[in-house]
Amino acid sequence: MNALVFAPHNDDEVLGVGGTICKLADAGHFVTVCEVTSGPKYKMMQEEAGNAHRKLGVKKSIFLNLPFVRLKFTETAQINKEISAVIDDVRPETVFMPFIWDLHLDHREVTESVLVAVRPMNGCPVRTVYMYETLSETGWNIPSAERSFIPDTWVDISAYIDRKIEAMQCYGSQIKTYPNPRSAEGIKALAMYRGATAGLAYAESFMTVRNIII
Repeated sequence: MNALVFAPHNDDEVLGVGGTICKLADAGHFVTVCEVTSGPKYKMMQEEAGNAHRKLGVKKSIFLNLPFVRLKFTETAQINKEISAVIDDVRPETVFMPFIWDLHLDHREVTESVLVAVRPMNGCPVRTVYMYETLSETGWNIPSAERSFIPDTWVDISAYIDRKIEAMQCYGSQIKTYPNPRSAEGIKALAMYRGATAGLAYAESFMTVRNIII
Protein backbone atom coordinates (compact mmCIF):
# COMPACT_ATOMS: atom_id res chain seq x y z
CA MET A 1 0.00 0.00 0.00
CA ASN A 2 1.04 3.56 -0.70
CA ALA A 3 -0.37 5.75 2.10
CA LEU A 4 -0.33 9.53 2.46
CA VAL A 5 -1.02 11.47 5.66
CA PHE A 6 -1.83 15.18 5.51
CA ALA A 7 -0.90 17.10 8.66
CA PRO A 8 -1.92 20.78 8.84
CA HIS A 9 0.78 21.35 11.47
CA ASN A 10 3.90 19.52 12.58
CA ASP A 11 2.83 16.86 15.13
CA ASP A 12 -0.76 16.34 13.90
CA GLU A 13 0.37 13.22 12.05
CA VAL A 14 1.72 11.68 15.26
CA LEU A 15 -1.32 12.57 17.36
CA GLY A 16 -3.82 11.30 14.81
CA VAL A 17 -2.12 8.53 12.87
CA GLY A 18 1.17 7.78 14.65
CA GLY A 19 0.44 4.20 15.65
CA THR A 20 -1.13 3.37 12.31
CA ILE A 21 1.89 4.79 10.48
CA CYS A 22 4.17 2.52 12.54
CA LYS A 23 2.01 -0.50 11.78
CA LEU A 24 1.88 0.22 8.05
CA ALA A 25 5.61 0.90 7.87
CA ASP A 26 6.50 -2.29 9.73
CA ALA A 27 4.29 -4.25 7.34
CA GLY A 28 6.32 -2.94 4.41
CA HIS A 29 3.95 -0.25 3.17
CA PHE A 30 5.25 3.09 1.88
CA VAL A 31 4.07 5.99 4.05
CA THR A 32 4.44 9.66 3.12
CA VAL A 33 3.62 12.54 5.46
CA CYS A 34 2.81 15.99 4.06
CA GLU A 35 3.19 18.83 6.57
CA VAL A 36 1.09 21.66 5.12
CA THR A 37 1.91 24.79 7.14
CA SER A 38 4.92 26.25 8.89
CA GLY A 39 5.49 29.14 11.27
CA PRO A 40 8.41 31.32 12.36
CA LYS A 41 10.21 28.40 14.03
CA TYR A 42 9.88 26.21 10.95
CA LYS A 43 13.51 25.05 10.85
CA MET A 44 13.33 23.69 14.39
CA MET A 45 9.87 22.21 13.83
CA GLN A 46 10.89 20.49 10.62
CA GLU A 47 13.96 19.04 12.32
CA GLU A 48 11.67 17.71 15.07
CA ALA A 49 9.33 16.35 12.39
CA GLY A 50 12.19 14.54 10.69
CA ASN A 51 13.16 12.86 13.98
CA ALA A 52 9.54 11.88 14.65
CA HIS A 53 9.08 10.53 11.15
CA ARG A 54 12.18 8.36 11.40
CA LYS A 55 10.84 6.97 14.67
CA LEU A 56 7.51 6.14 12.98
CA GLY A 57 9.04 4.64 9.84
CA VAL A 58 7.87 7.35 7.43
CA LYS A 59 9.58 6.93 4.06
CA LYS A 60 9.03 10.44 2.69
CA SER A 61 8.36 13.83 4.30
CA ILE A 62 6.96 16.77 2.35
CA PHE A 63 6.83 20.33 3.70
CA LEU A 64 4.60 22.76 1.81
CA ASN A 65 5.42 25.76 4.06
CA LEU A 66 2.02 27.39 3.66
CA PRO A 67 1.32 30.10 6.29
CA PHE A 68 0.60 28.81 9.79
CA VAL A 69 -2.76 30.01 11.23
CA ARG A 70 -3.41 31.95 8.03
CA LEU A 71 -4.71 29.37 5.60
CA LYS A 72 -8.13 31.02 5.62
CA PHE A 73 -6.45 34.14 4.22
CA THR A 74 -4.64 32.14 1.53
CA GLU A 75 -6.19 31.80 -1.90
CA THR A 76 -8.19 28.57 -2.02
CA ALA A 77 -6.90 27.92 -5.52
CA GLN A 78 -3.32 28.00 -4.24
CA ILE A 79 -4.01 25.54 -1.42
CA ASN A 80 -5.86 23.23 -3.79
CA LYS A 81 -3.01 23.39 -6.28
CA GLU A 82 -0.38 22.53 -3.65
CA ILE A 83 -2.41 19.64 -2.21
CA SER A 84 -3.28 18.27 -5.65
CA ALA A 85 0.37 18.37 -6.66
CA VAL A 86 1.22 16.18 -3.68
CA ILE A 87 -1.46 13.66 -4.67
CA ASP A 88 -0.14 13.65 -8.24
CA ASP A 89 3.44 13.14 -7.01
CA VAL A 90 2.80 10.48 -4.37
CA ARG A 91 -0.04 8.62 -6.13
CA PRO A 92 -1.40 7.13 -2.88
CA GLU A 93 -4.08 4.48 -2.61
CA THR A 94 -4.97 5.55 0.96
CA VAL A 95 -5.18 9.07 2.34
CA PHE A 96 -5.55 10.27 5.93
CA MET A 97 -6.71 13.84 6.65
CA PRO A 98 -7.97 15.79 9.69
CA PHE A 99 -11.55 15.74 10.93
CA ILE A 100 -13.55 18.38 9.06
CA TRP A 101 -14.92 19.96 12.26
CA ASP A 102 -11.67 20.34 14.18
CA LEU A 103 -11.45 23.59 16.10
CA HIS A 104 -8.41 24.90 14.22
CA LEU A 105 -9.39 26.49 10.91
CA ASP A 106 -6.16 25.28 9.30
CA HIS A 107 -7.41 21.72 9.77
CA ARG A 108 -10.68 22.48 8.02
CA GLU A 109 -8.96 24.26 5.13
CA VAL A 110 -6.60 21.33 4.60
CA THR A 111 -9.40 18.77 4.66
CA GLU A 112 -11.52 20.70 2.19
CA SER A 113 -8.59 20.96 -0.21
CA VAL A 114 -7.76 17.27 0.18
CA LEU A 115 -11.38 16.44 -0.67
CA VAL A 116 -11.01 18.41 -3.89
CA ALA A 117 -7.75 16.65 -4.73
CA VAL A 118 -9.06 13.11 -4.14
CA ARG A 119 -12.27 13.38 -6.14
CA PRO A 120 -12.81 10.02 -7.91
CA MET A 121 -12.22 11.33 -11.42
CA ASN A 122 -9.46 11.84 -13.99
CA GLY A 123 -7.61 8.70 -12.95
CA CYS A 124 -7.24 9.62 -9.28
CA PRO A 125 -5.41 6.68 -7.61
CA VAL A 126 -6.97 7.19 -4.17
CA ARG A 127 -9.26 4.33 -3.15
CA THR A 128 -9.69 4.98 0.55
CA VAL A 129 -9.97 8.25 2.48
CA TYR A 130 -10.08 8.53 6.28
CA MET A 131 -10.44 11.43 8.70
CA TYR A 132 -8.43 11.21 11.93
CA GLU A 133 -8.90 12.87 15.31
CA THR A 134 -6.35 15.26 16.78
CA LEU A 135 -6.10 15.65 20.53
CA SER A 136 -7.35 19.12 21.58
CA GLU A 137 -8.42 20.19 18.08
CA THR A 138 -11.11 17.52 17.64
CA GLY A 139 -12.35 17.56 21.22
CA TRP A 140 -12.42 21.30 21.90
CA ASN A 141 -14.90 22.48 19.27
CA ILE A 142 -18.53 23.39 20.05
CA PRO A 143 -20.33 20.09 20.76
CA SER A 144 -23.13 19.14 18.38
CA ALA A 145 -24.26 16.07 16.49
CA GLU A 146 -22.84 17.45 13.23
CA ARG A 147 -19.46 18.31 14.74
CA SER A 148 -18.96 15.03 16.62
CA PHE A 149 -16.18 12.66 15.65
CA ILE A 150 -17.95 9.30 15.26
CA PRO A 151 -15.45 6.59 14.30
CA ASP A 152 -16.29 3.60 12.15
CA THR A 153 -12.80 2.15 11.73
CA TRP A 154 -10.29 1.05 14.36
CA VAL A 155 -6.61 0.13 14.04
CA ASP A 156 -5.04 -1.98 16.76
CA ILE A 157 -1.90 -0.09 17.86
CA SER A 158 -1.27 -2.07 21.04
CA ALA A 159 2.23 -2.96 19.85
CA TYR A 160 2.95 0.63 18.82
CA ILE A 161 1.63 2.91 21.56
CA ASP A 162 5.09 3.37 23.11
CA ARG A 163 6.60 4.22 19.72
CA LYS A 164 3.81 6.72 19.07
CA ILE A 165 4.54 8.47 22.36
CA GLU A 166 8.29 8.42 21.65
CA ALA A 167 7.64 10.03 18.27
CA MET A 168 5.57 12.75 19.92
CA GLN A 169 8.38 13.35 22.38
CA CYS A 170 10.56 14.21 19.38
CA TYR A 171 8.41 17.35 19.20
CA GLY A 172 10.00 18.89 22.28
CA SER A 173 8.42 22.24 21.43
CA GLN A 174 4.90 20.77 21.28
CA ILE A 175 4.47 17.99 23.81
CA LYS A 176 2.86 19.19 27.03
CA THR A 177 2.43 18.01 30.60
CA TYR A 178 -0.74 16.35 31.85
CA PRO A 179 -3.64 17.22 32.04
CA ASN A 180 -3.02 18.90 28.66
CA PRO A 181 -4.36 16.42 26.07
CA ARG A 182 -1.13 16.76 24.06
CA SER A 183 0.80 14.92 26.76
CA ALA A 184 2.07 11.35 26.92
CA GLU A 185 -0.73 10.56 29.37
CA GLY A 186 -3.34 12.20 27.14
CA ILE A 187 -2.19 10.25 24.08
CA LYS A 188 -2.26 6.99 26.00
CA ALA A 189 -5.67 7.70 27.52
CA LEU A 190 -7.32 8.32 24.15
CA ALA A 191 -5.72 5.20 22.68
CA MET A 192 -6.96 3.17 25.66
CA TYR A 193 -10.48 4.56 25.32
CA ARG A 194 -10.65 3.93 21.57
CA GLY A 195 -9.19 0.48 22.10
CA ALA A 196 -11.67 -0.40 24.83
CA THR A 197 -14.62 0.36 22.54
CA ALA A 198 -13.33 -2.30 20.13
CA GLY A 199 -11.98 -4.88 22.56
CA LEU A 200 -8.37 -3.80 22.07
CA ALA A 201 -5.72 -2.59 24.50
CA TYR A 202 -4.86 0.50 22.41
CA ALA A 203 -6.31 1.77 19.15
CA GLU A 204 -6.54 4.71 16.77
CA SER A 205 -9.92 5.31 15.21
CA PHE A 206 -11.01 6.95 11.98
CA MET A 207 -14.08 8.13 10.11
CA THR A 208 -14.34 6.72 6.59
CA VAL A 209 -15.00 9.26 3.86
CA ARG A 210 -14.71 6.82 0.98
CA ASN A 211 -13.62 3.21 0.59
CA ILE A 212 -13.71 1.70 -2.88
CA ILE A 213 -13.68 -2.09 -2.70
CA ILE A 214 -12.80 -3.82 -5.94
